[in-house]
Amino acid sequence: MSSLTLKQFHSPLLAPFDLHLPAGECTTLSGPSGCGKTRLLRAVADLDPHQGEAWLDEREKQTFSGPEWRRHVGLLSAESAWWSERVGDHFNAIDRDLLTNLDLPIESTEWQISRLSSGERQRLALIRLLTNRPQVLLLDEPTANLDAGNIIKVERLIESWRKKYQTAVLWITHDPAQQKRVGEHRRQIESGRLRKR
Repeated sequence: MSSLTLKQFHSPLLAPFDLHLPAGECTTLSGPSGCGKTRLLRAVADLDPHQGEAWLDEREKQTFSGPEWRRHVGLLSAESAWWSERVGDHFNAIDRDLLTNLDLPIESTEWQISRLSSGERQRLALIRLLTNRPQVLLLDEPTANLDAGNIIKVERLIESWRKKYQTAVLWITHDPAQQKRVGEHRRQIESGRLRKR
């Protein structure tokens, strides 16, 4: 059970802001293309320049190493990175239930990365992230390449996951209907400022 708190946090393109992500709850983030949504998630994950304070529960980010912070605060990029030829090489352990929940066969761990569709890459990247059990999920349009059926499966999985493990979620989405379905809280970037919706 973990919450994430940002105080006077700012990244390129964004003025300083305060934001609290409660444990077990989802906050959606929207805004026009190029406004800094992805850079904000990368900054929170300590992958891009930023200033201000970040706290995981009562522990300040400065007390973590970079890799340790990213184990707790996990980023799902819009374009996932794959560094080996076979899917299974990217996992320490395979959670069959996660594969089943996202309509992927256990044999998918033997698939070559080169044969994956964009939707398969996206679902497998989410499974890879969840397998590491981060305390905070930073999701950059996790359903952008999926059909309607798989969108619902991903939404349901993330909802059940965050409630079960009390994971805080920050979810970038452009879809107003999805914002209402998945988020208890909504934020929007307007003119370089993070605002409540």
